[in-house]
Amino acid sequence: MSKIDIKRTERQFYNGKVGRFDLVNLPKQQYLMIDGEGGPVGEAYAPSLAALYALSYGLKFHSKIELEKDYVVGPLEGLWWADDMETFISRDKSAWKWTMMIRVPEWIDKSVFADVFETALAKLQANKDPATTEEYFNAVRLDTLEEGECVQVLHVGSYDDEGPVLKEMHEGFIPSNGFAMRDMHHEIYLNDPRKISADRLKTILRQPVYKV
Repeated sequence: MSKIDIKRTERQFYNGKVGRFDLVNLPKQQYLMIDGEGGPVGEAYAPSLAALYALSYGLKFHSKIELEKDYVVGPLEGLWWADDMETFISRDKSAWKWTMMIRVPEWIDKSVFADVFETALAKLQANKDPATTEEYFNAVRLDTLEEGECVQVLHVGSYDDEGPVLKEMHEGFIPSNGFAMRDMHHEIYLNDPRKISADRLKTILRQPVYKV
C-alpha cells in the first residue's frame, strides 16, 4: 500500500526560499480545524492541539485499515488574525486569534469523521491523565479552506523573529507588486519545536492577496 505525502505531491505549497516571496494559487483544501485566541501561550492552545492531533491520527489509521488508503499526517498549520494586523509585526500575542489546522485527504468525509470521533473520544474518556478534554474534542470540525492567490515565503528561525519578514511582505513586496492583503495570515510549521532548536525552525508564512 503506497502512502501519500502532501509535502511531496503538493511541494509548491510546502516549500520556499528565505528572502524570496512566491505567488501561489491555492485550491480548496480540507482540514481538521479548531479555533482559539490569546496566542500560542494561552491556556487553550495546548489542549486544542492535543485534540487536533488525536483526531488527525485517528483518521489516518482508520483510513489505512478500513479504507486501505494510507497517508502521512500533514504539518500543523495556523490561520492568525487580530483587530489590528500590526500586532503580528510588533508580536503582541495577547491580541491574536487563531484557527489551528491539519490537512485531511479529500476521501475523508463527515461520516468517516463522525465514526473516528466517537472512537477517539472513548479513548480519551478512558485515559486517566489526558492531554485534552471532551470540550476541546467537541470544538474540532472538518471544514474546507479556499485561499486562492497568495504570497508566501520560507522563514528559518524563531517564531518571534518573524516580525521583520512580515513587515517586508506586508509593506514591501505586496503593495509594490500591485496587491493588497485580504483574509487571514497563514503559517505552516514544517518541523517540531520540541525536537529542534529555535534557530532551525522552518515556517511557511503565507498571506492571501488580491490585485489592486
